[in-house]
Amino acid sequence: MTDKLAIIFLFLIAASLAGCNLPAQATTTPTLNVTQAYQTVEARLTEAIALTPKFSATASPGAAVTPVQATPSPTQILETVTPASTSPPSASCNQALPGAPIDVTIPDDTELRPGEAFTKIWRLQNVGTCPWTSDYTMVWFSGERLEAPMEVSFTETVTYGQSVDLSVDMKAPESHGTYQSNWKLRDPSGALFGIGPNFDSAFWVRIAVEGEPLTTGTPTATTTVTPTATPTAGVQVSGSATLELGNLYDLDNNQINNGGEDLAYQESDENHVLVPIDNTGMIVFGPNQPGLNDCQNANLSSEPVIVDNLSGSYICYRTNMALPGWALINSIDLETGFLNLDIFTWSIP
Repeated sequence: MTDKLAIIFLFLIAASLAGCNLPAQATTTPTLNVTQAYQTVEARLTEAIALTPKFSATASPGAAVTPVQATPSPTQILETVTPASTSPPSASCNQALPGAPIDVTIPDDTELRPGEAFTKIWRLQNVGTCPWTSDYTMVWFSGERLEAPMEVSFTETVTYGQSVDLSVDMKAPESHGTYQSNWKLRDPSGALFGIGPNFDSAFWVRIAVEGEPLTTGTPTATTTVTPTATPTAGVQVSGSATLELGNLYDLDNNQINNGGEDLAYQESDENHVLVPIDNTGMIVFGPNQPGLNDCQNANLSSEPVIVDNLSGSYICYRTNMALPGWALINSIDLETGFLNLDIFTWSIP
């Protein structure tokens, strides 16, 4: 701006000086009006100032303008969420593995007194592609229920790789013996699954009931005894036996060749068979231990059962005294014919 004013001012002075140096003419040349010249310069300066852009006090002409970024409020700050682990592509929907440990409480063969209440807790890990939501349940599968509910619902979602502790309240039977309760998981569609190599095996609690009941004493005159609607099944007999071909076996007392037998162990068409005797009924149940209701409601048959390929399998039976029970085929030697099995026969009041 200052340079422009100086140029205009010098131009006007030069013009006036040039006028003074011109040769005289015949006519009279008006002399320069200095006041008018200054007024002209002032007018040109005012006009130049009016055309000059104005700048704020904090910005200098020609300076680059940097935009100001807004600072976000605390409620707009997003937390970084680590995505949940995803399962490998080879995994299926419903798969479980034992936790570490699987038996958080009541390890196998824990000794309890008759009628003793306890809480069983299993720890399982989800290794399938489907999360275990509140629509999943843990259900009683077979064996003794031990006064537990039929099912227990999940209370939280368990995703792939996570472990969960599942608990259920139970009560030991009043009679001495070994009792096992088998459980599985059930998805919203009703499909059952569990642990093991094929993710279909049950997990269980096994207790040994021994000693005196927790509460003893003689009822007073004011005590009211209310009978239960369903009699509690006790243990008629349980144990192991090794049979040879030609043996007769009593399932009511775990005795061999002693009269009142229920089974004959024979060879037929190069197969080893157990033949029911005297109204005894049998049926192959499978690899999972059956419960009382399983064997009572099974469609038993008087047909012989081939045992050559049944190692590790359970058989439900009804003795000739109409008592339910199960037999576990532990092993069979196909050369010698020796058959080793465990039995468990309930007593029904």
